[in-house]
Amino acid sequence: MNNSAEIFAALRQLEKERGIPVSYMTDRITQALLAAYKKDRDGYTDNVFVELNEKSMRMYAQKEVVDEVFTPATEIQLEAARKIDPKCELGDLVNEEIKTQAFGRIAAQTAKQVIIQGLREAERDMVFDSFSSKEHEILTGTVLRIEPSSGDITVRIGQGNDRTDAYLGAGEQVRSEHYKEGDLIRVYVVEVRRSNRGPQVIVSRTHPGLVKRLFELNVPEIASGEVEIKSIAREAGSRTKLAVWSAVENVDPVGACVGPRGGRVAAVVDELHGEKMDIVVWNEDPCAFVAAALSPADVISVDLVEGQKACRVVVPDDQLSLAIGKEGQNARLAARLTAHKIDIKPASQADAE
Repeated sequence: MNNSAEIFAALRQLEKERGIPVSYMTDRITQALLAAYKKDRDGYTDNVFVELNEKSMRMYAQKEVVDEVFTPATEIQLEAARKIDPKCELGDLVNEEIKTQAFGRIAAQTAKQVIIQGLREAERDMVFDSFSSKEHEILTGTVLRIEPSSGDITVRIGQGNDRTDAYLGAGEQVRSEHYKEGDLIRVYVVEVRRSNRGPQVIVSRTHPGLVKRLFELNVPEIASGEVEIKSIAREAGSRTKLAVWSAVENVDPVGACVGPRGGRVAAVVDELHGEKMDIVVWNEDPCAFVAAALSPADVISVDLVEGQKACRVVVPDDQLSLAIGKEGQNARLAARLTAHKIDIKPASQADAE
C-alpha cells in the first residue's frame, strides 16, 4: 500500500473530530491487516508483521535462509533471499514483503470490519472513561424517550462526541415528578457499567446522593470541608433528614446549610420540587443523636437497649404524633438516619410502666 500518507491524514482528522488517538487506530489497522492475512492464507502466520508509517504501509514475513525449502511460510531459498539482502547467508533471517494488493475480497472485508470495530470500541472506551469519572455527580440532561409500558426514561447527557444516553428507571423516579420528551432534567449518576452496546449510565432522582451533592454545590462550608454530612435518610419527593457536623469552632453546621434567610436550603428544596428538609446536628453519643433526629418533636429521654442498636424514647404526650409523624415517617427516617431501632412512648405511658 502506498497511500499511507492519505490514511494518516484521515486518522489525524479523526483524532481532531472524535478524539481517537492516531496511535490507537494504527494499532487497529495493523491488527486488521494481520487478521486479513491470516484469513487469506491458511497456515503459519506468527512470523508476519506490519510496518506502518506516513511513508509506507508494508507487511513482511520473516523467513530463514535455507538451501532447500520445506516450509514456505517460514523458509526462503538463498537465491531468492539475496534479492532482498545481497549480503545474507544460510541461516540468516530476512524479511520478505507480502504484497497486500494480493489479498482476496474476503481478506479486505475482514480488515475493514476490524477497523470499524476498533473505531466503535475506541468511542465506547472514551465515553466510558468520560462518564465513569462523573459517578456520584449531578448532570443535566434532556428527556429523550419515555417507555409507555414501564415508564422508564432515556436521558441524553453530555455534549457533542462526549455524550451518551443514560437510563432513569421508573424505580429511580420521584412519583410526584412528571416529565415529557424534550424536558431538561438534573440527575444523579449512580453507576457507569460496561456492556456489549457500550457504556450504560445509571442515573437517579431518588438517590440520597442527589441531596448530598446539592448541598455540596450550595453550601461553601461543605465544599471546603468545614461542615461534614454524616448521614442522610430520604423518602424521595416527601422528606429528607440530614445529619451534619463540624469540627471547626464557631461554625454552626445547621446554620451553614440553612444559609442566610434560608436561601441555601431553599435552593435545594426548589431543585427537589418542594421536598421537606430536616437538618440536625450529628452527635457521637447515640442518645443525643436520636433525640436530635426526631426533630421537630421534643424528647424527654432516650435510653439505649443493652446489646442492641435500639433505644427507648419518651416524649411529651402532646408530642407523640409529631415524633411518629404522618404514617410513621418521622420516626422511620430518624431510625434510618441514626441506624438505631426507635421505640417511642408518651410520658404518661412511661410513667405508668
